[in-house]
Amino acid sequence: MKENVFDVLMYLFEHYMDEALELKPDKASVKKELDKIGFPKTEINKAFVWLEDLVRLQESSDHSLASTNYSIRVFSGSESKKLDVECRGFLLFLEQLGVLNSTTREVVIERVMALESLNIDLDQLKWIILMVLFNQPGEEAAFAWLEDFVYDEPTGSIALH
Repeated sequence: MKENVFDVLMYLFEHYMDEALELKPDKASVKKELDKIGFPKTEINKAFVWLEDLVRLQESSDHSLASTNYSIRVFSGSESKKLDVECRGFLLFLEQLGVLNSTTREVVIERVMALESLNIDLDQLKWIILMVLFNQPGEEAAFAWLEDFVYDEPTGSIALH
C-alpha cells in the first residue's frame, strides 16, 4: 500500500485531534508509532514539516486581511491544476458563508500547494480546511461548523438549506 503525506496527516488528525485537551505525546513517540503502523519514514517526516509550517503560517498570518470584504481570489495556473473547479467553488462557498476569511483561505491554499499530490479532491480539501481551522486561534466556531458539515453531509452534492 502506497501511503502519502496526506494519509499520515489524516491519521494524525483523526487520532491526535483531541490530544490537545489531554496529555500531549512527544513528537518522537508519535513518529515511532507511525513507523510501527507502517507509514514510510519519509512521508512521516514530510507530514511533520507540513504541520510545523502550518503553525508558522498561523503565527505569521496577517489577521488584518480577514477584515477585507468583497475581494476576488484569482487562482494561478498551478493552483487551478491542483484544485479543480469543484474545490475552488467550495472555497468560495465557505468564504461567502463566513467559515473562511481571506487569511484562512490563503493558509488553506498554501497548505494544499505544499502537498506533493498532483491534484486534491473535494474530500481531501475539506480535511485540509479542518486541519487549518483547528490550528487557527479564534476559528473554533468555523471549525465546529465545518466539522458538522463534513461528518453530517450525505454523499453527493452540497445541499444548501
